[in-house]
Amino acid sequence: MTNQMGHRLTYYVIYRNDERAGGPAGLFVMDVGAGNAILWDHRSGHWAFDPTLVVRFVDDYRNVDRFETVDRATAERVAETVSGGTALPDEDGIRAMFALGASAGGTPSGQQ
Repeated sequence: MTNQMGHRLTYYVIYRNDERAGGPAGLFVMDVGAGNAILWDHRSGHWAFDPTLVVRFVDDYRNVDRFETVDRATAERVAETVSGGTALPDEDGIRAMFALGASAGGTPSGQQ
């Protein structure tokens, strides 16, 4: 799916370790072209805008076996699991979070 600017959302399933034991531990959603990203924040219990953390994780060679890209349907199933039942926002909702986060200066929502 692409928006009017041609940027596609990429969904990443995150695992605790490179053996992927215990199943998915987290989920990132990123618009790679715009550099925006959200993740499920286990501490605050909500979806949070945090492109810095997502890029740092995905770009770290030590994490290459700790994540995989998946389609939207898989991401929706994983979101329910890692969040304890909270649904993944629809693409319009994700883009709204990107816009809000970017307009707030890129500060992760879990940090004031």
